[in-house]
Amino acid sequence: MFLQTKDLVKSFGDKVVVDHVNLEVKEGEVFGLLGPNGAGKTTTISMICGLLKPDGGDILFEGKSAVKDSMFLKRVMGVVPQDIALYPMLTANENLYFWGRMYGLSGRELDQRVKEVLDIMGLSDRAKERIDKYSGGMKRRINIAAALMHRPRLLIMDEPTVGIDPQSRNHILESVKQFNQQGMTIIYTSHYMEEVEYLCHRVAIMDYGKVIALGTKDELKAMVGDADKVIMETGLIFDDIKQRLSAFDYVENIMVTDNTVDILVHDAKTHLPDLISAVIGAGGDIASIKVEEPNLEGVFLHLTGRQLRD
Repeated sequence: MFLQTKDLVKSFGDKVVVDHVNLEVKEGEVFGLLGPNGAGKTTTISMICGLLKPDGGDILFEGKSAVKDSMFLKRVMGVVPQDIALYPMLTANENLYFWGRMYGLSGRELDQRVKEVLDIMGLSDRAKERIDKYSGGMKRRINIAAALMHRPRLLIMDEPTVGIDPQSRNHILESVKQFNQQGMTIIYTSHYMEEVEYLCHRVAIMDYGKVIALGTKDELKAMVGDADKVIMETGLIFDDIKQRLSAFDYVENIMVTDNTVDILVHDAKTHLPDLISAVIGAGGDIASIKVEEPNLEGVFLHLTGRQLRD
């Protein structure tokens, strides 16, 4: 196995943040870590990167313990952290030359690699501008460029699209696809279900420090069977809406938040009129209705009774 975590544990004070996490990442795949904020994704990644020492368990890279000796893994790993790891007063060029030298590059090889990663991330024309003048999306892209300098075998990306514009987000997602097609193994963490669905071959869903499901996207979706998700936006929500909907045996789960009712239901098209009648009968004023086929958001709702965004 390319990379494994075995019963990985990490606590901060009395709070267990990572609770016996077991993962197996295959060489050449995009492996997704999906879960809400606070699920333990970043702490797990920090231990794999060698930034945090586990309280228990081990991390194996090609069979060798990275807990006992992390340097051999760090040499072949690129890390894109959740927070921007750049020097804001330096230009993009200067940042990349700095990180390239940290990875042992020099001379013509370093010059060539800086040009290559700038081109990959679509920022060659902004190379001489200071990072503090960049937009949030541009900073994210240079953050990725720095991690690519030494051509890593394993690229770890922790929430790389948080808080950026759609154009930069699309560029990053397409870049991840290309990196993988060129043979790079990638661990991609996110709380954006649609990104993980688009990119990843296999996915581990985390919640409260535990892995609650792991498999291919199709394997995970099979956990909810033929259940669709019905999303109703209403102007008014009364307490007995959930009680009325729960009376239907084809309704698997219900989540009421603000002015939205999310219902996990089998054969939604057949039963939609009854659901509408129940909501209206409870005083709900329906503004819109959307039906989604099984997806990872539905899997999380099925497993936890909560929305991934909560």
